[in-house]
Amino acid sequence: MITFILSIGILILGYLFYSRFIERIEGVDPQRQTPAYKLNDGVDYVPLPWWRAFLIQFLNIAGLGPIFGAMAGAMWGPVAFLWIILGSVFAGAVHDYFSGMLSIRHNGLSITEIVGIYLGKEVKQFMRGFTVLLMVLVGAVFIMGPAGILAGITPQSLNMTFWVWVVFAYYILATLLPIDKIIGKIYPLFGFALLFMALGLITTLIIKGYKIPDLTFSTLKNFHADGEKFPVFPMMFITIACGAISGFHSTQSPLMARCLKNENLGRRVFYGAMISEGIVAMIWAAIGMSFYGGVRELNDMMTAHEGNAAYLVNEISNSLLGKFGGIIALLGVVAAPITSGDTAFRSARLIVADFLKSKQGPIKNRLLISIPLFLVGFLITRMDFSVIWRYFAWSNQTLAMVVLWAITVYLTQTGKFFWVTLIPALFMTAVTITYIFFAPEGFSLPGGISYAIGGVATAASLAGFLLYYFNFQKKVKYSV
Repeated sequence: MITFILSIGILILGYLFYSRFIERIEGVDPQRQTPAYKLNDGVDYVPLPWWRAFLIQFLNIAGLGPIFGAMAGAMWGPVAFLWIILGSVFAGAVHDYFSGMLSIRHNGLSITEIVGIYLGKEVKQFMRGFTVLLMVLVGAVFIMGPAGILAGITPQSLNMTFWVWVVFAYYILATLLPIDKIIGKIYPLFGFALLFMALGLITTLIIKGYKIPDLTFSTLKNFHADGEKFPVFPMMFITIACGAISGFHSTQSPLMARCLKNENLGRRVFYGAMISEGIVAMIWAAIGMSFYGGVRELNDMMTAHEGNAAYLVNEISNSLLGKFGGIIALLGVVAAPITSGDTAFRSARLIVADFLKSKQGPIKNRLLISIPLFLVGFLITRMDFSVIWRYFAWSNQTLAMVVLWAITVYLTQTGKFFWVTLIPALFMTAVTITYIFFAPEGFSLPGGISYAIGGVATAASLAGFLLYYFNFQKKVKYSV
């Protein structure tokens, strides 16, 4: 319990203090006109109150990751708390803040275009296709997840297929209509459900006397049922993504970068939303480790249900909050992925629109881009959910790594303190490269070889950056 309370406190302190340090590095200008006013088109560029922008950002990024990912991550034990803290404060929130502020600086550009500015045209071309595919994967994952939960709490006649079509229809409307017509109006209701879910569950858990394990020297180890196949590094750092750091967030930040009224709101909207998500992930990790009696018991339950976190979430919600409260909580769990899925498709549309330089005011332009995206998304929903999720998880963290490198180059070019993103970029390089060589969905190489490849790739990345840095410094010196 002490570790959990301290962890929540550190997340809050991270927002109160470290976020201000990051904001000073960026250097906001409250007098500069934001894209919301400069390019107001009534569709995507629309000035919104900061609290509404925060809530939309929070719900956009809080998909299944901080719930299902945190539950799955809890299988490794209390070490998961450490990753959520360090990841959220020093990596995830920094990543989200700079991706949002860079979008504001570049008139609301999508993250793929921003990456291209700082990492080159070749990287931009690759990232356009890679990111659009990731967005469609996210949309498909976040159709199937909530549809499965809704099918479980409604009459049998309203089966999985029915709810897939309902969620899909909503996504189409949310993608095509102006951002303040649906997304801006219903998210406060979804936000209430999500907050009720998290706070209600953890409060009831504590009142009922469940024991949340602490992180000590004796518990700082791998509790996973198949520890040899699932070592803490890199597997846990891929599994817990949205509650620590997630590349998907960088695709969502430009949506609100197009809606902020003032640059000085970026800290509370971008950094603050990530910290809020970290708190949700911390709550679900704590629930996972304590509800069934301990981490080993959680592993037994996850193994018995073939890693289906949705079953556990359903059981926990109904047990702790009763039938009515459980339904409200589950609606919060449903709201989180739905509000990420709709904006995933919306982000994909905007990325393609930026590439094609297609104005998105006319409805026909939005349809021309959206219809092919939805067709691909629907076809992906026909695939095995577990396979989609694994590839989504790795793609998600790979995007975070690339974006961190782009931000590091930006900070270097502008003469700012780049270590705040260089260190997370190096760490995520090690995680993603090691994972793809080690994991079953990758090359399935032995651990020693995978770690060696990951280490060499990370060292090469650092050497490449230092070479770039010193060459850049020479150019600056000679140009003065």
